[in-house]
Amino acid sequence: MDKINAIKELKETKFIQPIEINYTQKGINKRWEAVLSHDSVAILLYHKEKNAFILVKQLRVTVLNKNPDNGYMYELCAGIVDKSCSNIQIAKEEILEECGYDVPLNSIEKISSFYTSVGISGTHQTLYFAQIDEQMKKSEGGGIHDEEIEVITLPIDQAKAFLFDERYQKTTGVSLAFYWFFNTKLKQTL
Repeated sequence: MDKINAIKELKETKFIQPIEINYTQKGINKRWEAVLSHDSVAILLYHKEKNAFILVKQLRVTVLNKNPDNGYMYELCAGIVDKSCSNIQIAKEEILEECGYDVPLNSIEKISSFYTSVGISGTHQTLYFAQIDEQMKKSEGGGIHDEEIEVITLPIDQAKAFLFDERYQKTTGVSLAFYWFFNTKLKQTL
């Protein structure tokens, strides 16, 4: 059973930095607590032969902290921007690491970019789309190092029901990407 063992204040951090922002709005001096963190990429993967989306499922301890019964999230394949290369290159690497597919760079399409966690960090996420098939499969995926990522196949005909089924904890990026796919790509890919 997954559980939180302890929570403590961090003095030294690896991925985030707590900060205080002092600013002026309409002539009034104000203060805000925030966290500096990495921007990210996320990729909606559509498996043509399976007529399905490929998602990842993984434990998110911040969710486990809020919901001790279930900290597992259904997410798009994603990763932080922490290397000195293009976002699309990071997306390609994340697809291979998390899901096991080697997708050519020219087959990865940018959908849009937006800000997330705007109340605490204001990180920027770039959303991509890639169509995959079994010829691109190089491994079972699952992440690297100590990541424990489960690769999930979600048939297209179940995706709309999945969006609103609260038994499946999911990120807003999943919802946005699915809506984009159904409104712009569906007729082109099927």
